[in-house]
Amino acid sequence: MEKPFYDALPVLDAIHAAGHEAYFVGGSVRDRILSRAIGDIDIATSARPEEIKEIFRKTVDVGIEHGTVLVLVKGNSYEVTTFRTESGYTDFRRPERVEFVSSLHEDLKRRDFTINAMAMDRNGELVDPFGGRADISRKQIRTVGAPAERFGEDALRMMRAARFVSQLGFTIENGTLSSLKESAGLLRHIAIERKKAEFEKLLGGKERKSGLEILVATGMLEFLPGLIGRKAELEKYLTLDSSLLGIDEMWALLLYCLELDKKEAELFLRSWRFSVKQLSWVLKLLQCMKMRLAGDWDLLTLYEAGEEAIVSTEALVQAAGGNANKETMERWLGTYNRLPIKDRRELAVMGGDIIRWEGKSGGPWVKETLVAVEKMVLEGRLENDKEEIKEWLAKCNRT
Repeated sequence: MEKPFYDALPVLDAIHAAGHEAYFVGGSVRDRILSRAIGDIDIATSARPEEIKEIFRKTVDVGIEHGTVLVLVKGNSYEVTTFRTESGYTDFRRPERVEFVSSLHEDLKRRDFTINAMAMDRNGELVDPFGGRADISRKQIRTVGAPAERFGEDALRMMRAARFVSQLGFTIENGTLSSLKESAGLLRHIAIERKKAEFEKLLGGKERKSGLEILVATGMLEFLPGLIGRKAELEKYLTLDSSLLGIDEMWALLLYCLELDKKEAELFLRSWRFSVKQLSWVLKLLQCMKMRLAGDWDLLTLYEAGEEAIVSTEALVQAAGGNANKETMERWLGTYNRLPIKDRRELAVMGGDIIRWEGKSGGPWVKETLVAVEKMVLEGRLENDKEEIKEWLAKCNRT
């Protein structure tokens, strides 16, 4: 048994010793069958939350109203959830009623896709009432039971289907695919933040192109911020080789394909509820990409971009079919690394020095002077030395 499961065995054993059932469930079981890296280990049990809290010394109530308790054992944490059924999904996302049950089968029955509705006991024996292992062999995504019911319970499951296409390289079973097309409109009820999280997981998959094609083919695209009526632009996006790009670079490339200016791009990212930090970074990549597609870097743009943005920009330009490759990236990084300074904080002078030397009050002129010094130092026309800079400024004032 793989180490993550082996490390979690004491949790199962403690629950068994207390007279309850317990199984590994969900994505970890699926990924074990697929020989993928095992992520978080989730456990389902017949024990009630209060019984789990009695069995283990260290627990956290992370979702106790829905039966989930976080168990802390030997530096690891495991979500332990009571077998349950769910009903009354009036907001197309969260169940209004959760009922604890004693049946593993009933618990697995409420899950989204067959590949996620399997359980494994402490001996590695699989419990697979809905044919998840067979669907894995067929590389197929199929809902547990009627797809319209599953998507009506939780509309985000539709984006999860597209995400699994991207991550696993699977196809979607015909009945499930038809229901995706019929139910796509339910996505309007899902919070933007949740759609963004699924969209980014899709973009991070090796088969992201196939996942994006599902969004287009099913009409889910029409219920994602800023993409309504932009099928042609997304299809252009799909023609580009994005295999070398990370998530933020994928966003920048999407903005480029949508042909948005800086203000429009900012509004687009805000509609997706981007954090200030991620929004600023993606906008920077977009501007660097547009600049680079129009010509080469110069010393000032390399300096302003920084190493990380240079690497990302070259990858973006290559994806867009521009004049960029591994060699150009190494060349521009070499030029950047030879710059005398990499940040304004590395200048030998500060604004206070300039104010003192000039004997004037502060104002916009101070920044303008620093920028002029910065440019001279970058171009190698002025030594980054305090006395040298002072002398140069004095000479400028005399001429």
